[in-house]
Amino acid sequence: MDEPVRGPVPAGVPDGQGQGPTDEELLGAVARGDEHAFERLYDRLAGRVFGLVRRVVRDTAQSEEVTQDVLVELWRTAPRYSPDKGSALNWVLTMAHRRAVDRVRSARASSDRERKATFEAGRARPFDEVTEAVTGRWERQQVRRCLGHLTELQRESVLLAYYQGYTYREVAEVLSAPQGTIKTRLRDGLIRLRDCLGVTA
Repeated sequence: MDEPVRGPVPAGVPDGQGQGPTDEELLGAVARGDEHAFERLYDRLAGRVFGLVRRVVRDTAQSEEVTQDVLVELWRTAPRYSPDKGSALNWVLTMAHRRAVDRVRSARASSDRERKATFEAGRARPFDEVTEAVTGRWERQQVRRCLGHLTELQRESVLLAYYQGYTYREVAEVLSAPQGTIKTRLRDGLIRLRDCLGVTA
């Protein structure tokens, strides 16, 4: 069955208001918690709100989000509306414009923060890499110098145990020395290394 043909809206009457309650009447009902009135007002204003928001925000997905936020806010704040503030449509569109501008400012601030973070990271990375390389090279030179102050058995024990991952028993076998002796030499060698490198306990 064909849908009924909708007649033209009389001049000077907003679309959707040729018959039935006005926006102001619906908004008053919404303020009293009338969900049916909210549905009717939603259908009547959603397109206008989205159009305004879309012109400000430009991004379609974000415009849809802002439109939903505005209409949810409309449901929550309807009791605050007063005809003294102008028509219901203008009141809602003012709310929508404010929300849209807030979204643009928020997106711009977020973008600025990301650019700044990227810039700072890019600027700091070379410095950190150079510092790490210089520090690592200096530390290796210091360790080599301090190893030179150890006895031969201490030095070989430390190198095998801490740089090649040998166990006490394996170090003792490689150096043909008692395991107890190796433990003592390792302990003494590490103490001397610590003192030489200036490492506090």
